[in-house]
Formats: sequence, structure tokens, C-alpha cells
Amino acid sequence: MRSIAQFFLVALIATTSITQAVAQDGDAANGETLFNNNCKACHATSDEVAVGPGLKDVQKRRDLAWIVKWVKNPNGVIQSGDEYAVALYNKFNKAQMTAFPAFGEKEVKDILAYIEKANAAPVATAAAPGAAAGGQASGDAAPSDLFTYILVALLIVMLLVLGVLMAIVSILSKAVSGTATAGEEGSFSDKLRNGLVGLSRNSAVRSATVWFFVLMVTKATIDGMYGVGIQQGYAPKQPIAFSHKLHAGQYKIDCNYCHTGVNRGKSATIPSANICMNCHGVIKKESPEIQKIYTAIEKDQPIEWVRVHNLPDLAYFNHAQHVNVGGVQCQQCHGEIQTMEVVEQRSSLTMGWCIDCHRKTEVNTKENAYYDKLVELHKSKSKEPLKVADIGGLECSKCHY
Repeated sequence: MRSIAQFFLVALIATTSITQAVAQDGDAANGETLFNNNCKACHATSDEVAVGPGLKDVQKRRDLAWIVKWVKNPNGVIQSGDEYAVALYNKFNKAQMTAFPAFGEKEVKDILAYIEKANAAPVATAAAPGAAAGGQASGDAAPSDLFTYILVALLIVMLLVLGVLMAIVSILSKAVSGTATAGEEGSFSDKLRNGLVGLSRNSAVRSATVWFFVLMVTKATIDGMYGVGIQQGYAPKQPIAFSHKLHAGQYKIDCNYCHTGVNRGKSATIPSANICMNCHGVIKKESPEIQKIYTAIEKDQPIEWVRVHNLPDLAYFNHAQHVNVGGVQCQQCHGEIQTMEVVEQRSSLTMGWCIDCHRKTEVNTKENAYYDKLVELHKSKSKEPLKVADIGGLECSKCHY
């Protein structure tokens, strides 16, 4: 009996040692990025079951070679008749995991290292949404309508005060000259009315009033012309009621999981129906909104999403340059997207708004040798931090060519 106990003890120690060795070999920081971008939508780092099983201690359930094979080609492992893979497939309603053929042993080790780190670390207090992003880079200008309303209100008040003053002056002048008698004085309201009538007949006052309204109409026309093409607050109804508040907010699905091009190219890309089906092949299949996805797939027709954020053709914008290189958070341009039930355009996205951001945003030059000489040259001329404007961020050809 003692030898059997010793055997199990040695086996347990060996298993633990192997698990720790695998985790130590991996890069947890890179694993976190890989997990958030590829695994988080379906798996939790804990024991919690989401679309798929929780991944806590997964390296204790299966060896590294099996996990790598499964990640690269889960369908191949199932078709081979592997008992564990088949049981897992049947347990989760025959929902097949997405294959990641580009992942090798290194990527899997990095993800396993991150999972172990996540389970070893104490639960931190969640930061406020968008806190890392620091909010928007710059506020949009206040609507000019408010300024117009204030001017009109001030004009009305000034006219009323002027009318009262003229009535008082009229009364006092008559009292001083002795021309007013007790029967002729009348009530104060009569004097006020007479004063206003006299004011309306004054050519200078009439001319000033006309010019004021001409200037207001001109200003409103110019403001309207400047507002052409600006769709701030635009929130169109989509063909499928998709909630970013639910997906990005409550379930914390990373933006990169659906918008796959945001780190790689000019466009963030609209997610295809296949990405939706990674989850909804199992979850809420009976929902009327989810059935619209099934219908689109069956008819081999794309879902006709309505574009919310749209720049004119004369302006060039590259998501990868801003997100991947510049480290700009989604919320900085799109607002607190994780709180929106219906997505709307929060920023004006005007040229002035972009330029203002370039003037205020500091370039992240840390551990990037590309900027070393630029930083050195900038420091020789200025004590201010290196801004986007200092490296050509205000040149016309950057956005118009």
C-alpha cells in the first residue's frame, strides 16, 4: 500500500512539474494578446463554461502535443476517433471549435502560460470602461445654436430695458417741464406702451434690428454649410438588432475578434456571418434576430449592415496605423462603444477634429528605435514632448493625395 501511495505522489509531483515547466516556457504577455483576440469569445480562463469549456488546468487534462493538434485542426482530431475529442464534441451540442492552423507549440505554450497566470493572480478591481483610453482625445466644439439663442435672448432683454428707460425718461422730462398734468399722465403701462411705439419708430433702432437679424440668418446659413457631411449623432437602424453593450460590454468580447482588420489594414472590416456563427451555432439559436443570420447563410446573401462612420472619399484613414502603431483605443474615436445598445457616431470626424488630435497626441516612442533620431532632433529644438504634428501629422499629403 505504501508503494502505491508513493507512486501516486510521485506521479502527482511529476504532473505538476510538467505543468509548471510548460507554463514557464511560455510568454504570458503574448499569450494574453492571443487569448483575448482568438479565444476569449468562447472560453474563460477559469472553470466557467461559456460557449466552450473553461480552460483552467487544461494542460493537466491533456498533454501539450494533444492540445497543439486540437488547436490546429479540431475536426481532424474528432474524425480520428479520439475518445476525449468526440466526447467533448458531443457534450457541447456538436459545435466544432474554430481551427487555428497558424498556431504552433509556441503560441499554445504562451496561451497556457497566460491561463495559469490569470488563475494564480488575485482578482483585480475592474477599471472603469474606457479609462485606459483616457476618453476622447479632444472635445468637439459646442453647437453654435446655443450661441445664437443666447444672442437673441440678450437682444430681447435689451429692447425691453431700453423701452422701460425711454418711458421713464419721457415721464421725467414731462414732469420737469411742467407740461404734464394729473389728468394727462395716464398709467405707467400707457407710458411704457408709448415708449415702445416711439422706439419702434426710431430709424436707428429699426436699422440695428434689421442688421442684427440679417447677421443671424447669415451666420445660421454659414453654420449649415459647414455642417454638410457631418453626421454626429447618426444612429441608423440595422437589419439585425446587434447590441455592443451586450457583446463588448457585458461579455467583454474583444473588438479584434469581430473586426479582424483593425490591426492589419485600412478598414476594420465588417464581421462575416461565419464569425457570428462561431457562437450562435450553439447560443440562442431560436432567437428571431439570430434566425436572420441563418437565413442570410442559407440564401448565400451578405447581411446588409448600414455603415455608421464614414469619411469622404477625399480623406485617407488607416486603422492599422492608428490602432496597431499608434496604440489608439477604439473609444478614443468611436466613444464608449461598450455601453451602446445602438451604435451612433459620437465624434464629428471633421478635419479640424483630426488635426486637433494630432496637435495634442504624444508619439509613443518608448522602445522603438525608429523614432530615436527624430526624438533626438526634436529635443534639440524643443522641450515639449514629441507630438504627431511634429512628425508630419499636419501635412496635407498625409490624408489627401
